Amino acid sequence: MKFYFHPSPNPLKAALLIEELGLPYELIAVDTFKGEQHKPEFLAINPNAKVPAIVDEGVTVFDSQAILLHLAGKHERFVARSAASHGAMLSWLMFIGTGLSPFSGQAVHFLHHAPEAIAYARNRYLKEVERHYRVLDERLAVSKYLAGDEYTIADMALWGWANFAGYILGEKGLGDYPHVKRLVEEISARPAAMRAQALKEKLVLKADFDEETRRALFPQNAAL
Repeated sequence: MKFYFHPSPNPLKAALLIEELGLPYELIAVDTFKGEQHKPEFLAINPNAKVPAIVDEGVTVFDSQAILLHLAGKHERFVARSAASHGAMLSWLMFIGTGLSPFSGQAVHFLHHAPEAIAYARNRYLKEVERHYRVLDERLAVSKYLAGDEYTIADMALWGWANFAGYILGEKGLGDYPHVKRLVEEISARPAAMRAQALKEKLVLKADFDEETRRALFPQNAAL
């Protein structure tokens, strides 16, 4: 299996599952700070120019949530078994994929990378991130995992972004969300999560956030 990767929240979701499954793979770095996601050879894998993506026995899958569903379903692991818990797993997986993930991405952009400080945008996205974590915290106050008693891909999806929460929420990190923090710490202590986090050490990637990186990550702003 070919795994197209950059050590950022969404690719780390996929890395966690791949490591949990113990699948053999070829790690292919996509240096998004240099704009490698826009090269024709990668666009042939993911026309949306984002990581992660995989090519699994000739099947191409992009988007982190799709990769989680594809691999967990194929290998019949980390998928909730009962009808009720399966429904919960899908619901929380989509809550993260359509809510926490994009709001977190927008919060990062407007808090750290926008060319000008826009108070409304900063407040809007930060408050939505906080609201999503409150909803997740309330769920995890009454449930060991998001789907119930089983560790599933929904929890892996949460770990991907929550592991970077401090970049949005500041020094307090997940301090206001103790139940989310408990789950994130539990997952981070798993050997598979440690291996996923260590992937970045195998790669030589650009670290400077300069004008080239801004053009690569936000090409739609180049004409502004």
